[in-house]
Amino acid sequence: MENFKIFDAEYRFMCIVWEEEPVNSTELVKLCHNEFGWKKSTTYSVIKRLSERGVLKNQNAVVTALVKRIQVQKYESEQILEKTFDNSLPCFITAFLQDKKLTQDEAEQIKKMIEEAVK
Repeated sequence: MENFKIFDAEYRFMCIVWEEEPVNSTELVKLCHNEFGWKKSTTYSVIKRLSERGVLKNQNAVVTALVKRIQVQKYESEQILEKTFDNSLPCFITAFLQDKKLTQDEAEQIKKMIEEAVK
């Protein structure tokens, strides 16, 4: 499994990149200032750090993601499943649904996903 570990602030930053890409780095600075109150130097530090880790590319002042959101979500969910639930999907679902009620539509969607995963 590839390591797509992105910390919380980096994930929020990447959500902007995923929504806006390709995005000019100057525009990204403005977006991060408006969204997080970040200074220009903070945004450029995050761009540099994520570029060095192969998460995004900053070429000619245009920032694009090299990693898809779904890859990060999959990695993070697998880490939680492994670390907290001993890789047991039923244990995870039991804990997650303990105090929740699903709508009929949600239950149907989940049933469909399970059926497709079993095939």
